[in-house]
This record gives sequence, C-alpha cells and structure tokens, in this order.
Amino acid sequence: MTNVLALVGSLRADSINRKLAEAAVHHAPEGIEVTTFDGIVDLPFYNEDIDGETPPASAVAFRAAIEAADAVLLVTPEYNGTIPAVLKNALDWASRPFGASPISGKPLAAIGSAFGQYGGVWAHDDARKVAGIAGAKVLEDVKVAIPQSVVRFAETHPREDAEVTELVQGALSALADASAEQVAA
Repeated sequence: MTNVLALVGSLRADSINRKLAEAAVHHAPEGIEVTTFDGIVDLPFYNEDIDGETPPASAVAFRAAIEAADAVLLVTPEYNGTIPAVLKNALDWASRPFGASPISGKPLAAIGSAFGQYGGVWAHDDARKVAGIAGAKVLEDVKVAIPQSVVRFAETHPREDAEVTELVQGALSALADASAEQVAA
C-alpha cells in the first residue's frame, strides 16, 4: 500500500481544489491510499526562533504526517500568479531541519485547478520549485492543471468528471511508482 498525503493550498471549505483532493481520495487506484492533511491552517508562520527543541505542536503533527507518508500530493489553486501563502508556509515547515527534514527525498507532485485559462500552471511550477528546494523528489512530469474551474465544476463535483478522474489517477500512480522505486533502491 502506498500512502499519499494530500496538502490543499486553499482553505475554503467549498474550494474546487479541496474537491479535487476529494476526487483523489475517492478515485485512488488500488494499492494507493490518499489522506488529506488539513492541519496546515494551524501552522504559525515559519520562524526559526520557535523551531527549536520544542517546536509548536502543529508543526510536530505536520512533520509526523509527512514522515509517515510514502509520497506527497500538493493540490493548489493560483493566487496572484503563485502558490497560496499557507502552502508555502507548510513547505517551509516541512523543509526543516535542513538535510534531515521529513520531506527530504519524498516523492511529490503538484496538481490543481484555477479559474483562468491555464489552470494554475504558474502556481504548480512554483510549488514544484519550492518543494524541490525543500528537498522533495519532485515529479516534474506530473502536470495536472485544470482550467476554467468555476465554470467547469459549477454543477458537478470534480470526482464525477471522467477526464479529472483519469488525470488524478495518473498522478497518484506516478507517485506510487516513484515511491516503489525509492524503496527498491
């Protein structure tokens, strides 16, 4: 079983990207389990002064969730041409301690949806960049950017969209393959 931890960059309860993460949970291929971690909202802004011997409980829980996962799936909208601050902050927490962080070497993919015609590709590119610098093994070939989200999903949930299902399953399978390769190495 491959355990994938999903982090959603939108905090809205009715977010299209949250629904996209729900689609990943619902349509995960056999042998893959997806769990969404909602606790990134509780992380304080990263500050090395509070990340010492007794970091905040929210950071400890977050790092433990990443450590327990085999792979990470970032599901992010695009805010002003980049990733939401809450997701960037989570990646900052995940990147420490440098060289021994829970995200270090962890297979990671960034997907998402946005209202615009490109589906949030700038945000996904930035998420991959930040995650790579943080130490994750970023799957650069996984590209799922669903445009026109507000219109496309106005009357349907992403999990009911056959194309979305196929794209999400492909991303999850790629994460599972990367995780298996890492274990075999």
